[in-house]
Amino acid sequence: MDMPSCDMSIQSSQDVVLVRQAVRQFAVKLGFSLVDQTKIVTAASELARNTLDYGGGGTVKLEALQNGMRPGLRLVFEDSGPGIPDIELALKDGYTTGGGLGMGLGGAKRLVNEFHIVSRAGEGTSITIIKWK
Repeated sequence: MDMPSCDMSIQSSQDVVLVRQAVRQFAVKLGFSLVDQTKIVTAASELARNTLDYGGGGTVKLEALQNGMRPGLRLVFEDSGPGIPDIELALKDGYTTGGGLGMGLGGAKRLVNEFHIVSRAGEGTSITIIKWK
């Protein structure tokens, strides 16, 4: 299966919609079940929205993976925003700085198989998620 990576800019709400669509297309091509498609699209939507709202915009890289016979999808969200001062706190359910439901990072983490976050104050944030089929 020839599915290279794809880099996308996240600078507007329309870009968040485009990211959702691209992630769904990748997940469908990889043969993800409807449930797993929904999980990865939901996580991607949340992280794209955070990249826009808290990071001031950024990028996402979509990458098809293969682990033996098992396909996967890796998404890397990056921004040059203010960073996350307390990652552990930000991952807790109910935590929000934006007046939302606070399901954000913790919710996104539960929807995927692998979740890695690196954030430095004043330098930005990089969040990598992987969903395996």
